[in-house]
Amino acid sequence: MKAIQVHDVAKRFKIYYDRNRTLKERLLFRKRNRYDERWVLKDVSFDIEQGEAVGLVGENGCGKSTTLKLLSRILFPDRGTIAVNGRVSCLIELGAGFHPDMNGIENIYLNAAMFGVGRKETGKRLDRIIAFSELEPFIENPIRTYSSGMYMRLAFSVAINVDADVLLIDEILAVGDMNFQEKCLARLREIKERGATIVIVSHSLGQIEAFCDRSIWIDGGRVQADGAPAETHARYAAFMNGKKAQP
Repeated sequence: MKAIQVHDVAKRFKIYYDRNRTLKERLLFRKRNRYDERWVLKDVSFDIEQGEAVGLVGENGCGKSTTLKLLSRILFPDRGTIAVNGRVSCLIELGAGFHPDMNGIENIYLNAAMFGVGRKETGKRLDRIIAFSELEPFIENPIRTYSSGMYMRLAFSVAINVDADVLLIDEILAVGDMNFQEKCLARLREIKERGATIVIVSHSLGQIEAFCDRSIWIDGGRVQADGAPAETHARYAAFMNGKKAQP
């Protein structure tokens, strides 16, 4: 069964050049906004089977994170179709789905609600989420007092404890110290064994090779390679070495 289907997807962003105009200039020249269109993704297609773990690799700005945002429906494609089956949980942007003036417990309920999990169901998981985050001494403090690492711990703990069918993660290596990272990877393996589908964006090729069944290399907004991680990464490395060798 296919958990994710992406067919001929394209995504563009408008880059405006008139942001520094005065209010008077904006009113007088409302129709003269200058912008360029940047196509971040162009005709991207791939399928992911239920229970597969897939890594997305490529240079900064190649479209990896945009792909995750499309899969999570934070963004929508300008062309093409995307189908994602089941409950989706994601960890994409630091602080997304949190309110800085609410404490850790309140934000757990808020964040879980964004993944379609009700208060009663979240309440049953609350102790498990807090324990996994290792933030018990700070859980009743407003999260504006949290460090970025504490933010990530809490967000990751919610994302992996809502029993999602599809889990989308951007840069898992940003979730704290080495011990916590190993703990997260162990939990992800458990989730994968349960049959969940996992898509990870990471610059750590070794991590993807150790965890993922497949790797998709994106460059120039297009899929350049899709297959076994070691083979995909060999092509990606050869491409990068070729760029470095250019004068």
